[in-house]
Amino acid sequence: MSSYNSQFRNDSDLEVKDAGLIATSAAATVSSVAKVIDTGGGFFEGNVVIDVTAIEIASTNEIYTIILEGSSSATFASVIAPLAVILLGANAVIVGESDVDSTTGRYILPFRNERDEVVYRYLRLYTVVAGTIATGGGINYEAYLAPKQ
Repeated sequence: MSSYNSQFRNDSDLEVKDAGLIATSAAATVSSVAKVIDTGGGFFEGNVVIDVTAIEIASTNEIYTIILEGSSSATFASVIAPLAVILLGANAVIVGESDVDSTTGRYILPFRNERDEVVYRYLRLYTVVAGTIATGGGINYEAYLAPKQ
């Protein structure tokens, strides 16, 4: 994980994505295995700390939607709910942005594992990739959950 952790506590058990390029939509992995966090079934809130080390926006139509998803299923086979979302990419395709392309650096995504009065026990990150992604391009980031203190 990133060495810059002064603002957030980094617990390796809460790592949801390790370094690696994402060029197509997929669930986040750690050591090449889809990573699911078991919250134990209780209420959990905090921040997803996302450290972006590379992001392709050369065609000005690339968009990377990073979603913290919750589920009542440990395998995410059913009942998947989006709990928090961040859009990164070219400003031309990011809703609500103005003249600001996403760059490398740290992004903080607040979340809670509750939506519409339902608490979701299992959490994972999912990245949706859209736009013209060049060969060898995409987004590279690491992420972990930092519980609210």
